[in-house]
Amino acid sequence: MELKWLKDFVALVEQGSFSKAAESRFVTQPAFSRRIRSLENWLGVSLVDRDKYPTTLTPAGEAFADHARQLISQNYAVRNQMRDIQSAREQLLIVAQHALAVSFFPPWMKTLEALTDGALIKVESGNLHDNVEAFLSGNGDFLLCYASADIFSQLQRDDVESLQVGVDELVPVSGVNEAGQPLHAIVEGEPLKLLGHPAESFFGRLLQRECLVRLPPELDVHLACENALSEALKALVLNGYGMAWLPRSLIRPELERGQLVILDEPLHSLDLSIRLYRLHQPACSAANQFWNYLQELYNQE
Repeated sequence: MELKWLKDFVALVEQGSFSKAAESRFVTQPAFSRRIRSLENWLGVSLVDRDKYPTTLTPAGEAFADHARQLISQNYAVRNQMRDIQSAREQLLIVAQHALAVSFFPPWMKTLEALTDGALIKVESGNLHDNVEAFLSGNGDFLLCYASADIFSQLQRDDVESLQVGVDELVPVSGVNEAGQPLHAIVEGEPLKLLGHPAESFFGRLLQRECLVRLPPELDVHLACENALSEALKALVLNGYGMAWLPRSLIRPELERGQLVILDEPLHSLDLSIRLYRLHQPACSAANQFWNYLQELYNQE
């Protein structure tokens, strides 16, 4: 049995439909359905009554729902225990969206070192949905990510509190030629070469909903490459392989040096909110000190 199968099943229970659950897990519906079927095969029981609409759990599914949540929590609890054994130092764990771990988090280190009295500061980044699941399961003191209530409704809970700690912008950019002109821009009669985020990813969904749908219908967009990592897309753009929407915070040095340029309309930019989340549960002293500091800092601004 795989941990992702348990997370898939819990998402299905909470979302109430295969399509919404697949979307929340950032996978296609056919792939999501296969994973639920794999879990059922491993357990030897049917968890979902597929003859009923809307999605209805079988008695076995109803009984297994709480067990699935407990197994996920136990999985992370065991991992945390093993890590505690490895290090006797107090640890502060921040689960962060990859782009923010690279561009936004580093300036916090000086403050964290001063506030946390020698605690080991750990930053984990990866698939954003897995980060959210890990955080909600208690694996992490904080979650640092771009905020979207529509995409991450799981974070709209009574036991979760958050602070807006910054703003960013998703901007359409291109590399430049020797004259400083964009290598990839909208030119009549020519396709626009796009380096994109996967459609099921956080940025991919935001762009589809807010930017791509606003492009002129006559514009021929050629998707040349997909990559979930903004850092990887930045490298491709810098090497002239196409244009991409990237967080401004991630490309600020390249914009200032003129290595990248922001493209004009109808390629729209998108404002982003950066939030830090934490659960209402006992936290290490280092986490409480940092949270109190941020509350005072941002409530004053």
